[in-house]
Amino acid sequence: MSTKEQHLRKPEWLKIKLNTNEHYTGLKKMMREKQLHTVCEEARCPNIHECWAVRRTATFMILGDVCTRACRFCAVKTGLPTELDWQEPERVAESVRLMNLKHVVVTAVARDDLKDGGAAVFAETVRAIRRKNPLTTIEVLPSDMGGVYENLKTLMDARPDILNHNIETVRRLTPRVRARATYERSLEFLRRAKEMQPDIPTKSSLMVGLGETKEEILEAMDDLRAVGVNILTIGQYLQPTKKHLKVEKYYHPHEFMELKEIALAKGFSHCESGPLVRSSYHADEQVQSAKAAE
Repeated sequence: MSTKEQHLRKPEWLKIKLNTNEHYTGLKKMMREKQLHTVCEEARCPNIHECWAVRRTATFMILGDVCTRACRFCAVKTGLPTELDWQEPERVAESVRLMNLKHVVVTAVARDDLKDGGAAVFAETVRAIRRKNPLTTIEVLPSDMGGVYENLKTLMDARPDILNHNIETVRRLTPRVRARATYERSLEFLRRAKEMQPDIPTKSSLMVGLGETKEEILEAMDDLRAVGVNILTIGQYLQPTKKHLKVEKYYHPHEFMELKEIALAKGFSHCESGPLVRSSYHADEQVQSAKAAE
């Protein structure tokens, strides 16, 4: 075995404790009964047991479970999407009520086949959750919706509590890592969201371990702050299958702590940074931090 292969063995701090209690099994059963999808399952999130079994939070994935893009880091299946399901917003809202969630994250597959990128169903999902769960805070995590800002406006007019859109990686690596999306378009998407609704906190996420340099990470932080992003999450990229991009480096928890300190010094109101951190990790705490910083 080569030195590089030994170095890239998954380190101890990436081992996950599985907690499959009645909350976990009950939530999984309800998702199937309601014909709902979660990015927790589809993207093989390492925190699914903690979130489902302990925190009782989940990230709903609407607009089907088939994405029109094939990003080289993502485990969500790609192909020709299904027809729109206009009953989905009500099913999501009812599930949020049954779970008694204080904070909910709603994301979606990219729907480049739709003129509005799925914005109308996205916005209706926000409104449906509001109707049935007036005390629940709502975070939305859309794709760039093709860079069509009328689609973004449709979503922002529904007044989510947080708008989250991920740049995923540094500028140089974007063409290799992401499909169709561009670094500049994502920054502009975040800038426009803040321009449309200045009081709504914005958020973005970075994966590390894809071959980026520390200087590039810091540049990405500066780019996000320049468009007014309030919240940043930083996590370790993990290769979901052999068909996906390989891990170039496993960052030590101390390195994640340093990145968090740098992010806060640069003016982010909240930063989650750690090996298993994902975009929705402890999202319920982030909304409170964002409000406190206003």
